Amino acid sequence: MNIRTVPTRPFPDQRPGTSGLRKKVSVFRQPHYLENFVQAIFDAVGDHRGRSLVVGGDGRYYNRRAIQTVLRMAAASGFGRIIVGRQGLLSTPAASHLIRKQRAFGGLILSASHNPGGPEGDFGIKYNAANGGAAPEALTDAIYAQSLRIEAYRTVDAPDVDIDRLGVTALGDTVIEVVDPVADYAALMETLFDFERLREFLGSGVFRMRFDAMHAVTGPYARAILEDRLGAPAGTVVNGVPLPDFGGGKPDPNLVRAWELVEAMNGADAPDFGAASDGDGDRNMILGPGFFVTPSDSLAVLAANAHLAPGYRAGLVGVARSMPTSRAVDRVAEELGIPCFETPTGWKFFGSLLDAGKVTLCGEESFGTGSDHVREKDGLWAVLLWLSILAERRQPLAEIVRDHWRRYGRHFYSRHDYEDIDSEAANVIMGALRARIGELSGRRLGGLTIRLGDDFSYTDPVDHRVTPHQGVRLLFDDGSRIVYRLSGTGTGSAILRIYLERYESNPGRHDQDVQSALADLAAMAREFAGFSARRDKPSVIT
Repeated sequence: MNIRTVPTRPFPDQRPGTSGLRKKVSVFRQPHYLENFVQAIFDAVGDHRGRSLVVGGDGRYYNRRAIQTVLRMAAASGFGRIIVGRQGLLSTPAASHLIRKQRAFGGLILSASHNPGGPEGDFGIKYNAANGGAAPEALTDAIYAQSLRIEAYRTVDAPDVDIDRLGVTALGDTVIEVVDPVADYAALMETLFDFERLREFLGSGVFRMRFDAMHAVTGPYARAILEDRLGAPAGTVVNGVPLPDFGGGKPDPNLVRAWELVEAMNGADAPDFGAASDGDGDRNMILGPGFFVTPSDSLAVLAANAHLAPGYRAGLVGVARSMPTSRAVDRVAEELGIPCFETPTGWKFFGSLLDAGKVTLCGEESFGTGSDHVREKDGLWAVLLWLSILAERRQPLAEIVRDHWRRYGRHFYSRHDYEDIDSEAANVIMGALRARIGELSGRRLGGLTIRLGDDFSYTDPVDHRVTPHQGVRLLFDDGSRIVYRLSGTGTGSAILRIYLERYESNPGRHDQDVQSALADLAAMAREFAGFSARRDKPSVIT
């Protein structure tokens, strides 16, 4: 094997975010750019000679070419075995499971999640550790530090590896194993859910569903499980073929981006259940006929009903939610007598709790839910748990949610996204908000009194690591909340997210329109941020 050392210079912009490094495809295609970051990962993760590495991605543009680069560099770096999904495909939860099942040293997941694809779109790469979860901050900091002092990277001179055919080949001294990207994941789902019961339910003829894969990686998984194994009619899965540009859409399962599914679920002949997943398969959206289940409510309903699935009949040891997520699941945890942890946004914070055995279910308001079966959020898993609940309770989805509200109260909740804000301008807005929260306690805003204003800081209960500056919070005396948080993708712009929440215990008020119920909070949020109600309108409301 001819190992070649290629001189290079650092790129200053390779600091990984909460989900790795995401940039425009054009940035990754610069000479040495991808190679520098991959070498920085291999140099930072420790002694991996002879160990196994899992590699796969969501099928977006540049995925196949990047995988060939990764395979050559991993072989040059001394990995003994590389497990790659056929055609370069692996959903993020499937990759997490494969790392854990194969006891691999780690894995490289090539994805920019729900960001757009294609030559003008985005690309991303992240390292997942041996537990199957995203690299912790200490490791991503080390990777970034290494990227700033890199002088050369190593690769091998070899033809492309055939990643379209299952089997084992060699790249020098390294074994390359191309595996079915779906098989191991589907087998895992069968240990958690009663497939026989679901097969009877989906084949009964009285229940119809629609799953929109948004031309992203979940398509093959959904077809193999829902249609092939569980017997849902052919065509249940739509937009099921992964495309490099996701069919020209943005694979983000929300009410705006998944418009085809929303239209079908609001139509005269709507199915009983609708769901969608995102680019890399780790998010989900749940719908009933004319009824949208917010991710926050979804997490709470799943926690309250998880015992109906075989994998969770022993009960939950705890739950966790990200700070911006509504507190609906907190009330479930209180009734179950289990802890509920509030973390920063980012699945790696849940990973610490999952590894320590402190929680079973966790979720984020950004359409992500998961459990201790992997160390990533998992879109198709959430769909299967919802189907299990529907199969056992035999009630319409909307009735199940309304029953939940009657029991626990309703948390009216919405997220207002202001997209494509220049990153520098977005940081100025957040800086101004932080400057104003120091002495807010007891002040009136609109018709409410502020009980607390702060910039959320988190201390991990496992490793005691402190993560500051995770979002500006205004907590009011009636339990309402306004939260401001930046979501930066590293692709040149940022999203300012404003989260609104109000609790209502009176069942007679549970059917209010969400935006009407939150209108005064939305006005207060814009006013406090210095926005004009006329000019500064959110890009997406969920």
